[in-house]
Amino acid sequence: MPAADLLLPDATGIARAAALLRAGQLVALPSETVYGLAADATQDAAVAGIYTAKGRPEFNPLIVHLPDLASAMAIADFSGPALALARAFWPGPMTLVLPLKPGHGLSPRVTAGLSTVAIRLPAHPVMQAVLRATGRPLAAPSANPSGQISATTAEHVRAGLGHRIAAILDGGPTMVGVESTILAPSDTGTRLLREGGLPREAIEPVTGPLIADTTPGARIEAPGQLASHYAPQTPLHLGGAPRQGEIVIGFGANTPGDLTLSASGDLTEAANRLFATLHAADALAQARHAPAIRIADIPDTGLGRAINDRLRRAAAPRD
Repeated sequence: MPAADLLLPDATGIARAAALLRAGQLVALPSETVYGLAADATQDAAVAGIYTAKGRPEFNPLIVHLPDLASAMAIADFSGPALALARAFWPGPMTLVLPLKPGHGLSPRVTAGLSTVAIRLPAHPVMQAVLRATGRPLAAPSANPSGQISATTAEHVRAGLGHRIAAILDGGPTMVGVESTILAPSDTGTRLLREGGLPREAIEPVTGPLIADTTPGARIEAPGQLASHYAPQTPLHLGGAPRQGEIVIGFGANTPGDLTLSASGDLTEAANRLFATLHAADALAQARHAPAIRIADIPDTGLGRAINDRLRRAAAPRD
């Protein structure tokens, strides 16, 4: 397959992306979290193409991206708690897993055969423009080969999927830098299925205490629940004293390294830089023939929980 077209985030690029998506092609799009690999969620062959391009297991469901709450309510049932969350945090880095409505029109591949669907209203203006121009719900997991480091720039997408997809819409570096928080709200409580760009501290005033259910084993309900994920090619170690030859990623003024997530110890900056820094560390490790990458300890509060979730999965034993 030829290299993906690189589209600018202007009216011409947005119209071209929308036309490709309606034609069943795959297009990488920027969101405020990471770049997504988008396909028309109503076309079975297009959705199948996502799994093929990424090498993604088909039991791992996809997130459906929509422009507004009305379009979301057309395909899923919203309880009182779900509506409260939607009104508080959409558009933004939050995904809700909700019961499907009859006649929803989505490809069954989107939900991996489940009776629920994961829905998000992205805040990024370019992705919003493409959604409205396409006029279709878009399935869009992160735009990287399955299990590898997520993409936060168009260049990351090109390096990982450039010859497997039709186009990349270049919206510049993403703003949040980690994927959305995934929640499953109900009248009996709200389960946290994936840590992400919306921290617990912001959510719990709306929901009450969250019920963590982020690594359920064989019962995968949402993206990002596999034990091994987000992994560089070079082995990754968390915390501890660096060993000779390792590439070190620091955090804060007291833990410098070859690279740093945030020299000032700012968690928002660290989340924004996480995947870009892992990409850079992996390239540096391969250039130096380093045995491993080692990353400094990150506080497990606020966005630090999402960062640590990604790092634990990136460091997990691989299949």
